[in-house]
Amino acid sequence: MTEISDLLLSRIRDVADYPEPGVVFKDITPLLADPAAFTALTDALADFTVRQGATKIVGLEARGFILGAPVAVRAGVGFIPVRKAGKLPGATLSQSYDLEYGSAEIEVHAEDLSAGDRVMVIDDVLATGGTAEASLSLIRRAGAGVAGVAVLMELGFLGGRARLEPALGGAPLEALITL
Repeated sequence: MTEISDLLLSRIRDVADYPEPGVVFKDITPLLADPAAFTALTDALADFTVRQGATKIVGLEARGFILGAPVAVRAGVGFIPVRKAGKLPGATLSQSYDLEYGSAEIEVHAEDLSAGDRVMVIDDVLATGGTAEASLSLIRRAGAGVAGVAVLMELGFLGGRARLEPALGGAPLEALITL
């Protein structure tokens, strides 16, 4: 692991049996509370965003908002929230996707993306890849291009990378920590 990965991982707390028995939740709030770690995370994601030529960042609800907004400021690009259905006013594009049990839907303001945009998707965790995959569909449906996906951590054992690869269409997927 790299020095930054070690720093970030040292600030992530495991919470056993949350939100249900048998699950170990990865709590990033200690990382966010540490200015050195949060700055290192923001800088690493901003560097990746700039290297990929992104013009906008899409942050996935809700922790993707916390991470994506300061990255957008640092990288000098716009920030666009992707929300759960029914949370954005006005005209939206929506995308449904399957969950382990059931389905969900996300939305974006279509006018916030244009054909000239290259969009970086930012979130805290890549788990099964469903939300990220749906966001890539939304970005393309709005007429924009995909610059890549960047996450703080990837839970490799859940297979999200394999699910996401076809939707990436050759765009990179960057995980600062892989567990």
